[in-house]
Amino acid sequence: MLNRRHIFKTAAALAVALTVASAPAEAGTGSVHLRFVSAGFVVGVGGGKGRLTFNGHTYPLRIGGVSAGTIGVSSATLVGRALNINNPTDIVGTYAAAGAGVAVAGGARVFRMRNSNGVILELKGMQAGFEANLGVSGFSLSM
Repeated sequence: MLNRRHIFKTAAALAVALTVASAPAEAGTGSVHLRFVSAGFVVGVGGGKGRLTFNGHTYPLRIGGVSAGTIGVSSATLVGRALNINNPTDIVGTYAAAGAGVAVAGGARVFRMRNSNGVILELKGMQAGFEANLGVSGFSLSM
């Protein structure tokens, strides 16, 4: 009888250990602050700087971007969250969103974009200047 109990306890402990060991690591969330300027007529270009704060560390970011169907000049400061991050470099990549918008002398903007690493940016902020766009807008982040 003692032998069966010992075998059962050992098997249960092994099952728990395997379950914990095989569970995927949960992805983290970081905070993002971006500041950039864009300008264009039909095809827009832009760039800027930002930062990612993740697991108590801050990482500098560089922003580059191209948008189609843009007319005007604007600057924006966006803040928000980066979801599904396992490693700070996961944020690197190209983010794109389709849609239409107009901002005249400033306006609130909300973005939800995803890169090929599965990182989702949820950003909001204010835009200053005049810019109208229709089509695909996007930007790339690098470290």
